[in-house]
Amino acid sequence: MNEELNFIIDSTKELMQEAILHLEKEFRNIRAGKASPAMLGNVTVDYYGSQTPLAQVANVGTMDAHTITVQPWEKNMLHEIEKAIMNANLGFNPMNNGEVVIINVPVLTEERRRNLSKQAKAAAEDAKVSIRNDRREAMHEIKKTDASEDMKANAEVDVQALTDKFSQEVDDHYKVKDAEIMKV
Repeated sequence: MNEELNFIIDSTKELMQEAILHLEKEFRNIRAGKASPAMLGNVTVDYYGSQTPLAQVANVGTMDAHTITVQPWEKNMLHEIEKAIMNANLGFNPMNNGEVVIINVPVLTEERRRNLSKQAKAAAEDAKVSIRNDRREAMHEIKKTDASEDMKANAEVDVQALTDKFSQEVDDHYKVKDAEIMKV
């Protein structure tokens, strides 16, 4: 097959894999009932005037299935960490015992589970849209090449096969996450 067509197919595959990786990252931020340090992954703390990820100013861990602990490396950061968690609007109420910030993760209600499932479905749909956009762009690039019509047709079939494969992968990831969210 034409080298240019191979490049288009390979770069499209990489873009589709990035969509899957982004989806997995989005799913890690959707909690499914038990406490996880990843729940605080997007929290940034005002660390001496600059916004710094929480993981760079404290040790984030779990005590049990419903408790997250945040132990700052500098004790004077306790208040800033509490404030950052509150401002992140995650629905958590952090408590400070003078040494560690403790966050009790409430058990999910049925309504909250449904909302999280909808959020996961939306993230999966966004990933599928991204994959379809990658396909559309690849098809456009294939048409612009100077390869023979047969080679172009074969390349389009390959791109469609990639699209189908990655769309199915998105569906599989969503089914697993939805089951995890809805499990009581």
